[in-house]
Amino acid sequence: GWLDWDFLTSFASRRPEEAGIKAAIAGTFWMMSITAPLAFIIGVATAIYLEEYARDTRLSRLIQTNISNLAGVPSIVYGLLGLTIFVRVFAFGASILSGALTMTLLILPIIIVSAQEAIRAIPVSQRHASFALGANRWQTIVRVVLPSAFPGILTGSILAFSRAIGETAPLIVVGAVAYIARMPESVFSQFTVMPIQIFTWASLPQEEFQHVSSAGIIVLLFMLLTMNALAIFLR
Repeated sequence: GWLDWDFLTSFASRRPEEAGIKAAIAGTFWMMSITAPLAFIIGVATAIYLEEYARDTRLSRLIQTNISNLAGVPSIVYGLLGLTIFVRVFAFGASILSGALTMTLLILPIIIVSAQEAIRAIPVSQRHASFALGANRWQTIVRVVLPSAFPGILTGSILAFSRAIGETAPLIVVGAVAYIARMPESVFSQFTVMPIQIFTWASLPQEEFQHVSSAGIIVLLFMLLTMNALAIFLR
């Protein structure tokens, strides 16, 4: 009963009956609109290079091992890394851009590893057939390998984006705040995201905020399922 149009179109409030998730939804959309394309493009490009161009040397094996290890690093470590590099060194501040770049670093190893597995699963005979028809290496990758590997690449990307949309700890470290009473105006604006807003409501002592938090969880699940359904449709 707490999930209604006013809840979706109102900002956060100290009064549970007036509390809404509008700013958190906007912050999540802003962050994912940067994180998703950036992580997908860099991740797939890295996977293509490692699988199709890089030679089997000690350096490439070291890079591969480190990428696999980074996929298991706790998310709070990425938050500290983002705080150091993006917030302080590059002076982006506690902004949407800092949060989005931090989440890009977080999910990049997952996308790279899954894309590599998808590309590796394509039979070598398909590449040989393409070469036999006169295609060069890049034409073979674009017209033969990637179309066949796309379902597998997209599956790994779905998992990575789902993790990004539900993460809280790295964004708290970077500087996302729980109370925002205005919409973001640019990538350098302060922001909040849905998991942080839900966590804040759930930690408040008033019983009514537990219901507000439950309504926020339903909205977050709906957004996540919609994003996954779109990716499944594309796949």
